[in-house]
Amino acid sequence: MYPSYLALYESGELAERVEKARELSRRCVLCPRVCMADRLKGEVGECGVGRYALLSSYGPHFGEESVLRGWRGSGTVFFAGCNMRCVYCQNYDISQLKFGREVSPEELASVFLEVQVVGCHNLNLVTPSHVVWQILEALLIAVERGFKLPIVYNTSSYDSLQSLRLLDGVVDIYMPDLKYSDSKAAEKYSGVKNYWEVARKAVKEMYRQVGDLIIGEDGLAKRGVLIRHLVLPNDVAGSKRVMEFIAGELSKDAWVNIMEQYYPTYRAWEYPEISRRITPEEYREVVEYAASLGIHRGIPFTHRD
Repeated sequence: MYPSYLALYESGELAERVEKARELSRRCVLCPRVCMADRLKGEVGECGVGRYALLSSYGPHFGEESVLRGWRGSGTVFFAGCNMRCVYCQNYDISQLKFGREVSPEELASVFLEVQVVGCHNLNLVTPSHVVWQILEALLIAVERGFKLPIVYNTSSYDSLQSLRLLDGVVDIYMPDLKYSDSKAAEKYSGVKNYWEVARKAVKEMYRQVGDLIIGEDGLAKRGVLIRHLVLPNDVAGSKRVMEFIAGELSKDAWVNIMEQYYPTYRAWEYPEISRRITPEEYREVVEYAASLGIHRGIPFTHRD
């Protein structure tokens, strides 16, 4: 399938998107925190990143869903920093401690191309919400050098509509992790305001752009939305309400990965209610509830398949 951003490049629209993102970074409003940092001048936003993206690691990854990893791996690019502050983040060294190095647009473009050269099925941008500008300017350079992989946007769902509209026609596969259906819980455990209100609008916009996930004859995802949801202990995430939103406001044909691999790490031990793994019963209850609502694609669909 022809990656959608190639048409934008050919029309000149991709270059225009880069400039729009650049202007939005002048007093940064690219994520829902609206921190107003002048990232063009190197001011660090609340995400912990300034002018240049922080690259943590990249390469073929075989721990993603089978429709992404295929037989050659999903080409994950892990960005350091984050616009959320999850106390149980399993990648806290990257997201919170910002283990990574600054990369110029040219260097990031070379990373994209290297992922293509090694044979990955797609470019999987992990934690991209705070570096949309940097991604777009690197993509423009990479396309000029022959880049043509489909793009996966692997996000916490705490995305602004402004950024998502810049990505319309750029991203082929959106992979939002719908973390909570309760904004108070999100503020307590992830340090962000209005998560549920923001995430619902964001995922609806993703759905408007690309729709239900399309799987090719080769078993690989080609275009659409693949939703993740991590079940937390003691129903902290409000999982049933998340499933109701998917079934009632998105699509019963949505591809949903209900994940059970939560384990307490980082600062989770400071919160007794999330200081343990989930039980089989807690997980099964969410899966069965999703099925009862008519959600039928991808569940249960864990990383262990």
